[in-house]
Amino acid sequence: MLCGLSRQVLTLTVALTVSAGALFAAEPQKDANVKDALSFTMESLAGEKVDLSKYRGKVVLMVNVASECGATPQYGPLQSLYSKYQDKGLVVLGFPCNQFGSQEPGSAAEIQQFCTANYGVTFPMFAKIDVNGDDAAPLYKYLTSKETNPKHAGRVGWNFEKFLIGRDGQIVARFPTPVDPASDDVVEAIERELAKK
Repeated sequence: MLCGLSRQVLTLTVALTVSAGALFAAEPQKDANVKDALSFTMESLAGEKVDLSKYRGKVVLMVNVASECGATPQYGPLQSLYSKYQDKGLVVLGFPCNQFGSQEPGSAAEIQQFCTANYGVTFPMFAKIDVNGDDAAPLYKYLTSKETNPKHAGRVGWNFEKFLIGRDGQIVARFPTPVDPASDDVVEAIERELAKK
């Protein structure tokens, strides 16, 4: 009887150990190469690999964009910000996303044509990505993670959410869709970061 009980306990212990091992193995491992928001490589709208570390030392405004959204006119003030502050170290990065109301259905060529023809966009644009869920781009998993971004964490709510990244690659502010890029809050945050050397 005792021998049978010991065998059951041993079997249960082994099963629990194996289950725990599987559980820990399933947890995503932290990438030692990811130090900040500029540690990622993304694909440009033209299909080229872009190492975001090339923007280190600049102030970066990352925005998930769409061509058929009520907020699409924000392309205008985003381009104005880029034109005004580019020489002082600001870069605006546009990341097309079709996750919200399927409002970015176009191909890369169609997105480029739309942005250029309608808003004269000259800031860097990237290939279409997901910003939420299992298939979200690693950059956006980083931007929205409670672990890496406790102050501004959470799922992206809609198109044209704006993440402001300081010269050191750290996330310093996040602005939801309704906040116009030309608003005092956004401009003051950008100017504050640009003033830091």
